[in-house]
Amino acid sequence: MDSKYKILFSFLLIISILVSGCVQPEPEEDRELQEFQETRSTMDTTVTIAVYASNESEALKAIDDAFSEIYKIDALMSPSKEDSQLNILNTKGEVENADPSFVHVLEQSKYYSEKSGGAFDITIQPVLDLWKSKFLPEGSQKPPTADELNETLKLVNYSEISTEDGDVSLKPGMKVALGGIAKGYAVDKAIESLQENGIENAFVNAGGDGRYIGQKPDGTSWMVGLQNPDRSEQYVTSIEAHDVAVATSGNYERYFNESARVSHISDPRTGYPSEGIISGTVIARNAIDADAFATAVFVMGEEEGLEMIENLEGVECLIITEDHRLVYSSGFREYEAEGYS
Repeated sequence: MDSKYKILFSFLLIISILVSGCVQPEPEEDRELQEFQETRSTMDTTVTIAVYASNESEALKAIDDAFSEIYKIDALMSPSKEDSQLNILNTKGEVENADPSFVHVLEQSKYYSEKSGGAFDITIQPVLDLWKSKFLPEGSQKPPTADELNETLKLVNYSEISTEDGDVSLKPGMKVALGGIAKGYAVDKAIESLQENGIENAFVNAGGDGRYIGQKPDGTSWMVGLQNPDRSEQYVTSIEAHDVAVATSGNYERYFNESARVSHISDPRTGYPSEGIISGTVIARNAIDADAFATAVFVMGEEEGLEMIENLEGVECLIITEDHRLVYSSGFREYEAEGYS
């Protein structure tokens, strides 16, 4: 190459290096956060995951990974899947080498049972089965007799759940129901997955059991409206959710039989459907706590439920009574949005 061309080539090379050094990609932290949201049907409900992120592909991967965690929990604890460990336990009375998540939920359920004085008890399934059988087309269409309930209640005892060395077992005839705890646990696992993928601002809501981390880009908290049981299009209050979970347990959404108006939540201590309140909403640090304690509050009723909540650190509740009164725990109003508190 001629010397003058070598000089020109070198000059152009230097210029290109300088220019490329000046044009750098925008730092990830400086990119504008956008909302990415997806809703899917799983765990017999609708699950929505929303995240704020600056990178679409990373956000969508994080959402997909979070749903994968929920699918795993559903596969383990679904009452409608024949091969779930829940169904195997209820059918055979034992599960060898049970999944750690399944064992954890069973063990954690005992904590809620103890805190609620037995008002939360996952071994309630035989009682639920008895009530359901009465209102099937071939059933009597009448509530169980006192004798039938007393006999069935002999199978309800959370302390009889064995989880030694990774093996789970029940006494003959016992069955467990995870409807008051599994969704909350799945929400927590989904949130953990999002955080592991670097997501700091997000929420996961599974049929009313939600957990909310971080905040929106404008600095505001996530808003959670609590539905009016009588008018679905109205809210009785709205919560500013920031790094908390919210769950509601109520008798106005599902029934064994519409004409019978029998609540899907029965008191494990008596065998009878819970009465006295329409719904109980609980705010807690994580979704499994909110889910389980909301169920317990609904079973315990106004006075007993409120007393339990007041003795729990970092847990608040709002109770809607059958005569339409709103009963607040001492710290609940701190979470209410302006205009409601």
